[in-house]
Amino acid sequence: MPLEVTVPALLEDCTQGQTTFTIEGTTLQEALDHLLETYPLLRRHLYEETGRVRPHVLLFYNEASISQLECLDVPIQPGDRLQIVQAVSGG
Repeated sequence: MPLEVTVPALLEDCTQGQTTFTIEGTTLQEALDHLLETYPLLRRHLYEETGRVRPHVLLFYNEASISQLECLDVPIQPGDRLQIVQAVSGG
């Protein structure tokens, strides 16, 4: 099942110049695994060395933050989306 993925323009160098594309998977976890296999440079921007999502990165599955999901074995349905957001700060 295709999952539409949107990444910020800051990460398009990790996704072959794309900010919107689809990834296949039957569950959210499978799609995330496929995302990192297809675009391995994303891993260092999204995840810490421990495997946890970096604090300044938000991953939204449809309208919910994946941090609020009990598990990532959620079946993907037609029209589902994954949005990657990076918090930006500065001074």
